[in-house]
Amino acid sequence: GVPRDKSVDPKMLIPSGTVVFSTVDQAVLAAKTAQAELMQLGRPKREEIVGAIRQAGLDNALALAQLAVEDTGMGVVDHKRQKNEGAADMSFGTEDLISEATTGDNGTLLIEYVPFGVINSITPTTNPTSTVINHAIIMIAAGNSIVFSPHPNAQKCTVETMRIINDAIVSIGGPSNLLTAVQNATLRTAKEIMDHNDVAMVVATGGKSVVKAALTSGKKSITAGPGNPPVVIDESADLAKAAKDVIEGASFDNNLLCIGEKSLFVVDSVANDVMQELKQGGGYILSANELRSLETLLKDGAEKDFIGKGATVILNAAKINAPANVVVIVVEVDKDHIFVIDEYLMPLLPVVRVQSFDDAVKGALASEGNRNHT
Repeated sequence: GVPRDKSVDPKMLIPSGTVVFSTVDQAVLAAKTAQAELMQLGRPKREEIVGAIRQAGLDNALALAQLAVEDTGMGVVDHKRQKNEGAADMSFGTEDLISEATTGDNGTLLIEYVPFGVINSITPTTNPTSTVINHAIIMIAAGNSIVFSPHPNAQKCTVETMRIINDAIVSIGGPSNLLTAVQNATLRTAKEIMDHNDVAMVVATGGKSVVKAALTSGKKSITAGPGNPPVVIDESADLAKAAKDVIEGASFDNNLLCIGEKSLFVVDSVANDVMQELKQGGGYILSANELRSLETLLKDGAEKDFIGKGATVILNAAKINAPANVVVIVVEVDKDHIFVIDEYLMPLLPVVRVQSFDDAVKGALASEGNRNHT
């Protein structure tokens, strides 16, 4: 039978081979049990498990991308496929865990990395499947298990990714339930998981409230919140390449990533040329009247309805006629405009003209809160 934690009701039974449980205690206990089994298997087996997770992520990258778009209504299937493949290929595994030994007159110092145990991973609706793949690799490689708290609007694709990874682990002799979750994830269950005595660490990706909750949980926390990265272009740039790269970044997965280009500060002497390059690359430059229409559409919290939507979808909703091949909405505004200061997770690129490179850097830093995201 499955070992039982003394702190848990002994009547509670854990279904075999599942990743979703009816209660928080069940999900945490299953992950705790699996983590203990994982550590008994040793590092070579963890390397094998990580390899199986990578392959499962690659094999299912497209299917999970399609499911993520269907589940959340956000983003671009092919771009989510690339994110899934990137997470599977490039996430650090056991090769990153190197023991260190130092000897000297005063003796020998040995540094060994040990797992935290059970980690609570709070995942976003913007990058649900790729986050699960990434966290599964990096956390299991280090000997941990994970209780996921999926965003309520991304539960189906998150759980399906977990199931695929769990099956891959079990297929090569690894323990089941290194990844678990609770049915019908809510803010209440997320808080309950975070506060659980057997959860040693919280890793949270999300908005300000989620990050604050993790950082005030009393647990070791790693968080990722809003980024709002601006871009600076001055006279020294290859304008065509810079504009092309900005359009690619601001349109990738409809700009859902918080590392994507969210605003552009451009030196006035090259601004007209840059705007022309942005237009040629798939940007649609709004007129003053069209800007007012977009501001009206996105005001008072209404922007949430357009997170991760395509540029043409947003423009049509604002009753703005634009070519079908438009991938980014480009608009000239001043440095204090709401589109610059707040992070909009959509293919919207506010452009601010400045007199000099120094002015551009100063404005860019202010727009992202001086967090070194420029």
